[in-house]
Amino acid sequence: MGTLFIVPTPIGNLEDITLRALRVLREAALIAAEDTRTSRVLTRHFDINTPMTSYHEHNKLSKLDEIFAALETADVALISDAGTPGISDPGYELIAAALARGYEVVPLPGACAITTALVGSGLAADSFRYVGFLPRKTAALRARLKDLRAGRETIVAYESPYRLADSLALIAEVMGGERRVCVARELSKKFEQFYRGSARELRDLFAADSPRGEVTLVIAGADPGETRWSEEQVRSALRRRLAAGEAH
Repeated sequence: MGTLFIVPTPIGNLEDITLRALRVLREAALIAAEDTRTSRVLTRHFDINTPMTSYHEHNKLSKLDEIFAALETADVALISDAGTPGISDPGYELIAAALARGYEVVPLPGACAITTALVGSGLAADSFRYVGFLPRKTAALRARLKDLRAGRETIVAYESPYRLADSLALIAEVMGGERRVCVARELSKKFEQFYRGSARELRDLFAADSPRGEVTLVIAGADPGETRWSEEQVRSALRRRLAAGEAH
């Protein structure tokens, strides 16, 4: 019985591949890739000739038999388009299914946009919360930000550059214009940039010109004073208690 290796790949700079990752990719019997076209750029660059199959959101169920058949006798390497598999992609479902069937799963350390943006942001990194991709619709995003605004942990999220200005405006509205924010774009690539400032400052900066490339958003956690209930929250809680017959 083989092993399923979780292999991180570079998020932009090919020099960030590890020696261990290259060895595993060469020695595996099969590479399960999110997008084979993207991954073949990587394997061609490093002269890796391991057979490859696609494994993504739209074929994840139909591909399980092929991948588990390979695992019966040999090792399989799981990779995503960039970064660490299993984070905001269907790789976690393959990992869970492999564990449920008794296969050994070995994760390799490596590139990850979440931690790269976090440590480069200058915001607290001792306690953070990754929330995936932010909701696309305004109402859903506003509700999500309201859920997050009182948390003390630093927040890390992925966002589309085309929605960034609107999202920053909502962050300033819901979390406060002085909340510290970092916009990290094109991490590890030639045009990597970090924009650091208040939600209001970055909202104004990107209002007229959206950035290009991939964006990771880092938002500071709430200050202790921000976690106090507003008058509206106090009234709402009191109404709930009165309705439940708890208040006297």
